[in-house]
Amino acid sequence: MATRKQLHLGAFMRPTTIHTGAWRFPGAWPDANFNFAKIRLLAQKLEAGKFDAFFMADHMAVLNMPFKSLRRSHTATSFEPFTLLSALAVCTERIGLAATASTTFDAAYHIARRFASLDHISGGRAAWNIVTTSNPDAALNFGMKDHMEHDARYRRAREFYDVVTGLWDSWADDALIRDVESGIFFDPDKLHVLDHHGEFLDVRGPLNIARPIQGWPVIVQAGASEPGRQLAAETAELVFTSQSNLEAGRRFYADVKGRMAKIGRNPQHIKILPACLVVAGDTVDEARKKRVLLDTFVHEDSGLSSLSIALGCDVSKFDLDGPLPEIPETNQGKSSRERTIDMAKRENLTVRQLAQRVGGHSGLSMVGTAKTIADSMEEWLETEGSDGFTVQFPYLPAGLYDFVDQVVPELQRRGIFRKDYAAVTLRENLGLPRPENRFFVKDRATASQ
Repeated sequence: MATRKQLHLGAFMRPTTIHTGAWRFPGAWPDANFNFAKIRLLAQKLEAGKFDAFFMADHMAVLNMPFKSLRRSHTATSFEPFTLLSALAVCTERIGLAATASTTFDAAYHIARRFASLDHISGGRAAWNIVTTSNPDAALNFGMKDHMEHDARYRRAREFYDVVTGLWDSWADDALIRDVESGIFFDPDKLHVLDHHGEFLDVRGPLNIARPIQGWPVIVQAGASEPGRQLAAETAELVFTSQSNLEAGRRFYADVKGRMAKIGRNPQHIKILPACLVVAGDTVDEARKKRVLLDTFVHEDSGLSSLSIALGCDVSKFDLDGPLPEIPETNQGKSSRERTIDMAKRENLTVRQLAQRVGGHSGLSMVGTAKTIADSMEEWLETEGSDGFTVQFPYLPAGLYDFVDQVVPELQRRGIFRKDYAAVTLRENLGLPRPENRFFVKDRATASQ
C-alpha cells in the first residue's frame, strides 16, 4: 500500500491568536498573550497534537495605529521571541520553535548567535522566519527617520541570509575536539573566518557558537510580493503565506516551486503552509455561529485602524459606506495591500464592511466540523494547493483544544498526518535535508572515505 502524502501543521501564535476579538470571546484567556504559564500549556497541547512548529511572529514597534484603536488590541504587548522560545524549549521535547527576526533592524551577527543558541538549547528545533519588517514606525525605534525602501529591504534581506548562514558554517561539525589528554579543545583548521563585505553588511566572523545541531535552523519566509516570492525560492525551506482560496493557493504553490526548479533547488525541499483560521464545532451550524459571535467582538475603531495598516493610508477619511477608492502604493508591505484591495473588489464591500473583515480575520478560514475541515485540508494537500497549514486559532484556549482534540484525530484517521514524531529535530520532522557546510564539505567527504 502506497504511503499517503503527509500534511504538515504549524501553529501561528503571535504568541497567541491573531483575531482582534479573540480576547473578548466567552471563556477566552484575556491575558494569554503575555502570560507564560498559559502559553506553556498551549505549546504542550500543540506538541501533544504532533504539530510541526510553534510559530511566533514579532513586532519591532507598538502597532502603528491611533491609541483610540490600539487600546482594543490584545497584541499591543508580547514577549520578545528568543526569550519566550528558549523558555518553551525546556518544557517541550519535539515541537519546532520558529521565531521572526528582522533583517532590516537587527545585526546579522546577533541573529546568527541567537538562532544557533536556540537550536542547541532546544536540541535542534529552531526555525528563523526572515522578515524585512513592513511597519514604518519600527524605523523610529532604531535611529532611522524614514523606513528603508521596499526593494532595498529585500536586497538587504538576501545579503543578510548569506551572512547569517555563512556564520552558522563558521565551525566544521567536527571542529570541537575536546581532547583532555592533549589539551586541544578545537582544531583551528576547521574554523572559517567569513570576512564579508557587501552592499549593506560588513561582518568579519567567525561565529563564537558551534555549528547548530540542524546545520542551519530551518529557514522560513513569509513575503508574497514579487521580491518576497523570489527570496522564498532562493532561501526558504518553509513558507508562511496568506492565500484566500484554493485556486490562489495552487497558483502560489506552482509559482514558488517553479522558481526553485529554475535555480536548481529541489522543490521538495520547501514546505508551503498557508495561514488558515480554523473554527471547529460539533456541527457546521454550531461552528458558523461561533465565527459570527467572534466577529461581533471587533470594534469599528479597531477595524478601521487595521484596514489603514493593511492599505498603508488613513481610511477614516473615506466614505465608510461607499466603495473603496483607488489606493496608491506605499513603502509598506505590498502583498497585504493587494490582498485587501482584491477582496474589496471581489466581494463588492464598502469601506466599513472591509474594515470589519480586516479587523477580525480576512484571510483563508475553515469553519465546520472535524470532517469538513479535514476534507478541505486534504483537498489542498492532494491538489498541490499546499503542503499543510499554519493554523490560526479563533480564541484561546478552546479554539486550540478543539483543533487538537477533534480535527487532528480525523486527519490521523485518514493517514495524512502523523500519530507521533518521526525524529527529534524540526528539520527531520519536516523531511528536509541537513545543509552541507559550505566551507568544509571536502574535509568531511575525505574523512568519510
